[in-house]
Amino acid sequence: MNAFVTGGSRGIGRAIVLKYVNEGCGVGFTYASNRAAAEETIAEAAKINPAITVKAYQMNLLDALEIERVCEKVLDDFGDIAAVVNNAAIIKDNAAVLMSDQEWQDVIAANLTGPFVVSRAFLMNMISNRLGRLVHISSLSAGGSSGQVNYAAAKAGLDGMSQTLAKEYGSKGITSNIVTVGFVPTELTKNNMAEKLQKYWVDHCPARRTGTAEEIAGMVYYLCTKEAGFISGENIRISAALTYAP
Repeated sequence: MNAFVTGGSRGIGRAIVLKYVNEGCGVGFTYASNRAAAEETIAEAAKINPAITVKAYQMNLLDALEIERVCEKVLDDFGDIAAVVNNAAIIKDNAAVLMSDQEWQDVIAANLTGPFVVSRAFLMNMISNRLGRLVHISSLSAGGSSGQVNYAAAKAGLDGMSQTLAKEYGSKGITSNIVTVGFVPTELTKNNMAEKLQKYWVDHCPARRTGTAEEIAGMVYYLCTKEAGFISGENIRISAALTYAP
C-alpha cells in the first residue's frame, strides 16, 4: 500500500509518515516551505526501512491548481495511492469581530477546500482500484473555539465533507473518516498557544496529560487497513475523553 500525507514534515504529520513506513508502506508527503524539515522526515524514514520509497513534495494548500499538479505527480511517481491523509492545516486566529476577510478565506481555503481538492484528486484512482482510505485530521475546535471562528468552521466542514464522501463512494470500496485530535504538543501549538491555555487543556483533560503524535498516527494507520473496511463516515475523537475546546 502507498499513502499520501499532507503536512508530513513535522509533528503529527511526520509521525503518520513514519508509522506507514514502519508498516512497509511507500509514502509521499507534502510540506509548505521548510525543505530541511522534510529532509529530516525522509532521513528518519530511511532509518526505519531504507527499502521503502518516501518522497517529499512542496505544496501550497491555498492554490487548488498547485494541489492538483502535485497529486498528479504523486500518482505518476507511485502508480497507485490507497490511503490519503489530510493532515496539513494553518491557523490565523482573531476575534470574530476583528477577523479580516483574508484571515477567513485563507483558513477556509487551506483547511477545508484544500482537503477536498486533495481527496478529489485521488478518487478516480481509488474508484478504479475499488479500494481507498481517506482520513481527515480535525480538532476539538470544530465544536467552537474562542478566537478561531475560521478554523472552527473549516474543521466542522470537514465532517460534512467526509460523511458525504463515505456515502457516495462506499460501494466502491472507499472509506472516509475524521480523526479529531485533542491537545497534542507540536511546533504549531508551541508557537501559537499561550502557556496558560496549554495548562488549561491539561488541567481539564481527564487523563491529565497531553496526547502524542504517535497515538494519533496509530489510529490513522488502522483506519487505512483492511480490518477497518467497515468503519466509514465516522468521527473518531482521540482526546482522553476531553470533549470541548475552551
